Amino acid sequence: MQVRSKPDVKAVFDRLTAKELPGRRGLEAWRSLLRAHATLMRQLDTDLEKKTGLALADFDVLAQLALAGGELRMTDLAARALISRSGMTRRVARLVDEGLVRRADTDADGRGVVVMLTNAGVARFTDATPVHLRAVSDLFVARLSQRELAALKSVMDKVTVDCTFG
Repeated sequence: MQVRSKPDVKAVFDRLTAKELPGRRGLEAWRSLLRAHATLMRQLDTDLEKKTGLALADFDVLAQLALAGGELRMTDLAARALISRSGMTRRVARLVDEGLVRRADTDADGRGVVVMLTNAGVARFTDATPVHLRAVSDLFVARLSQRELAALKSVMDKVTVDCTFG
């Protein structure tokens, strides 16, 4: 019987990294960004759900609708939200069941769908917003200087624009 040796996955990763990121340029910054994002999102979600019963992804849907004046086409909402497009339909259905949003057809043929905040959705969003913003302040804003916040915004805006318009 022949015993197969395990591939040295770390060596493979190191070779690929050396080829694609010479000198490992930016790799540690990238890993730090991913760790910070994952850590912050988990903590913000945990805190918001514990204190308000609202998941961060649900809050984000309500926030996107509020920022748009109370309603958005489903496709626009999916593009703006922190959740995947495939998850948006299920999330909106759950928010409809909770009475926080409602859906309406916009086109005569029923292909366009608009999602709108209800009065209950506005009230829930109004209650959850201070809790969320305090957590953002405590976990993120308070840990950085004004200069660091401005630099981070500038860098993230550049990355966003470069990725969007390529």
